[in-house]
Amino acid sequence: MNINDSVALVTGANRGLGRAFAQRLLERGARKVYATARRPETVDLPGVEVLPLDIADPASVRAAAEAAQDVSLLVNNAGISTGTDLLTGPLEAVRHELETNMFGHLAMIREFAPALGRNGGGAIVNVLSAMSWFGGKGATAYHLSKAAAWAMTNGVRLELAGQGTLVTAVHLGLADTDMAAGWHVDKITPSDLADAALDGVEAGSAEVLADRWSQDVKSRLPLAPEEFNAAMERAMVELMAT
Repeated sequence: MNINDSVALVTGANRGLGRAFAQRLLERGARKVYATARRPETVDLPGVEVLPLDIADPASVRAAAEAAQDVSLLVNNAGISTGTDLLTGPLEAVRHELETNMFGHLAMIREFAPALGRNGGGAIVNVLSAMSWFGGKGATAYHLSKAAAWAMTNGVRLELAGQGTLVTAVHLGLADTDMAAGWHVDKITPSDLADAALDGVEAGSAEVLADRWSQDVKSRLPLAPEEFNAAMERAMVELMAT
């Protein structure tokens, strides 16, 4: 798929990674970019077409799909992190992360898949995380939601292959956004992350490991759980020491 002359829709496009996706899409020649946000008045990027969208609200998702039937590239970027643990945190917060990070993305795919099919197949980018594969205290609910989103991404890829829709999973460690502001470590820039994802789409890649951290985490998956956890603990200590 070519980014040039595509029609893209980006969720959570008012800041951070979503804004970078929208900007790089315009700079790489997309014919139209729908920039969506729960508060559309916060989208400040010139040249985009702004749509209101709350991915956790089925009616809002349906309205966006009806308004953007020319989409050929869907970028599922919007997400949340509540800093919740599974056993001690409020169950409502755990459900909220799942509703947004997994069910919200799935709702977008279900609503936009028919339009993508009519428009030649197109592509879907799901922004996931290296935390699809590991958890940490203070964020085990986030780990659950991203792991579920990874599994969902793998499932819809199989179901959409028949209509020629590419589904690209994008994994990263930390990006230089508000969500990671408290981490004083090396982070990928939002524009570099967007470029890595869009390069993956143009290459027809099912998966993009956007930084060294996500590459290293995935390389440890064949380890036994005890070995994996020990390796991740060492990696976290080394990360914080840099």
